[in-house]
Amino acid sequence: MGNSCVNIEFSKGLFYIWDKSFLFAMNYQNTLAFAQQQDKEDALSHVRNQFHIPKDKNGNEWHYFTGNSLGLQPKSTKKYIDQELEDWANLGVEGHFEAKNPWLHYHELLTDKMAKIVGAKPIEVVVMNTLTANLHLLMVSFYRPTKTKYKIVIESDAFPSDRYAVESQLKFHGFDPEEGIIEWKPNQGESLLNIDDLESIIKFEGDEIALLLIGGVNYYTGQFLDLKRIAAIGHSKECVVGIDLAHGAGNIQPNLHDSGVDFAAWCTYKYLNSGPGSLAGLFVHEKHAHNKNLPRFAGWWNHNKETRFNMRMPVDVMQGAEGWQLSNPPILSMAAIRASLDLFDEVGMDALREKSEKLTGYFEYLISQIDSDAIKIITPNNPKERGCQISIQVKNADKSLHQKLTENNMITDWREPDVIRCAPTPMYNSFEDVYQMVKTLSSILCEGKEV
Repeated sequence: MGNSCVNIEFSKGLFYIWDKSFLFAMNYQNTLAFAQQQDKEDALSHVRNQFHIPKDKNGNEWHYFTGNSLGLQPKSTKKYIDQELEDWANLGVEGHFEAKNPWLHYHELLTDKMAKIVGAKPIEVVVMNTLTANLHLLMVSFYRPTKTKYKIVIESDAFPSDRYAVESQLKFHGFDPEEGIIEWKPNQGESLLNIDDLESIIKFEGDEIALLLIGGVNYYTGQFLDLKRIAAIGHSKECVVGIDLAHGAGNIQPNLHDSGVDFAAWCTYKYLNSGPGSLAGLFVHEKHAHNKNLPRFAGWWNHNKETRFNMRMPVDVMQGAEGWQLSNPPILSMAAIRASLDLFDEVGMDALREKSEKLTGYFEYLISQIDSDAIKIITPNNPKERGCQISIQVKNADKSLHQKLTENNMITDWREPDVIRCAPTPMYNSFEDVYQMVKTLSSILCEGKEV
């Protein structure tokens, strides 16, 4: 991705995107009829019907573009949770063994499908805890600083929780975060990260760097980074490489195993549609799977499941990602995750990514048709280098712009100081959603009034 040569051309609605690996053209049109025709031809259009689409007080559906903050609820979620509530009511504690889906091994029902979504082997993945808790548990094992090799590289605009996590890890080990954090920054006047700059950081400071903790998809710009190259750059100086996939899992295809990164973690309530505050996922590369000497915190649930109920055994850590578990999992949250993962398994990430690139391409084309010099897309224009997100920077705007969009049933995400984040999610967003969103934005910007 980092070496792509990208040309963009707009000519009477013909929109070309080119790099070394692909060439395609869409004869886009800025009309409602065109958007509706694309929806008729969309092989995934039926999937939208499997989600609850929120409505306003008048019964009008929202045009929902915030799947990058909280995914919509699959209609099957209630059935999955109700099954566990029924088994709890009827079986009590025996549900651990006698439920339709025995709770003792429930997390294993999620492993294979989650592994496929992130491009991992089942031994490398487990669903547990929440995102930042998992990052801390992983850093217990993989952030092992010395007096001379202790620094941590993050993006300059990393999501705040990542920054807070690494600051607290540095303090815990007795280091000053002001000295211990190295920021990977965009070049002056630019919004996107250049991977060559990361290579320079590691080349010149790598002997002092213990860990890279990088967001695989940047929450602000939607930039999808080359994880394989990041891993190679970090490992060239014996740095551990970890990835936060909060805005990547269920969105892009990170191919974690092949990338070679050491660990990763992600939440499931965004693109994976599991509900507010639901459990997270964790990846530990297979090369670490059998190393029981890695330091880690221990709990009942990372003990060998064959002898777990022999209560007086010394801890015997399981192999693979399961060896980072601590406690028995919350089944109701896992039921919601399972409902969503079954949908992902039915549709497949290849099909979702194909639609995602078409949706963001159409979004980008429509934005280009707005006659205003106040607007700028800060998301990469190569679809291979972005997730299903378009981040729109509006000069001199404030949150009142976001409020006007909301009043017109356009549910987007405002990020200070002047960016509207929109996630046209392929599971449930349509081409008509995109058309109506840009039409509304254009009206607000160009006419100064709502439509």
